[in-house]
Amino acid sequence: MSDSQSIAVTASDLPLHCPQPDAPLWSQHPRVFLDVLHTGEVVCPYCSAKYVLTGERPKAHH
Repeated sequence: MSDSQSIAVTASDLPLHCPQPDAPLWSQHPRVFLDVLHTGEVVCPYCSAKYVLTGERPKAHH
């Protein structure tokens, strides 16, 4: 898969899960939560969608 297939997500999209709510019905699979904060990007184990965190990281909760 090429980088052109990357899906940009922001802190407001967290916690990140795939498939996203606006995904077409044909691309649905069991919901899986993905840790995009660890490296700034993550690939879904079901559909290989690549998510890339853009913008500011969320502030830590104390």
